[in-house]
Amino acid sequence: AQQPVESGGGLVQAGGSLTLACTISDLQDYIMGWFRQAPGKEREAVSCIRWSETDTYYADSLQDRFNVSRDDAKNTLYLQMNDLKPEDTAMYYCAARYASEYDRGNPLLCERERYDFWGQGTQVSVSS
Repeated sequence: AQQPVESGGGLVQAGGSLTLACTISDLQDYIMGWFRQAPGKEREAVSCIRWSETDTYYADSLQDRFNVSRDDAKNTLYLQMNDLKPEDTAMYYCAARYASEYDRGNPLLCERERYDFWGQGTQVSVSS
């Protein structure tokens, strides 16, 4: 499998917006996720998407501000982040996995242990 490659991170003031992108060859073959890790903390799920925007998962505190989407024709996954807060500061990682038997008719899970292919991350820093 190809390694995902993230882009779009940067420094933004609180209340601002950023859109992260993740490219991977043959995106249509993968279930995708965004995860983040702040210094001294564990890597946590941000959002995952199965085959379309009608089948997504968001961390409870992020659903109102973040939006995940995928464009299989462009082999690109996106994470639109709005109203950013200092606590959103973290390294953001894109991850990919193949579908499993579980994915046939079951709710989408967004657990980092399920993902096999990881990018190097892109840093998002939000100043107050």
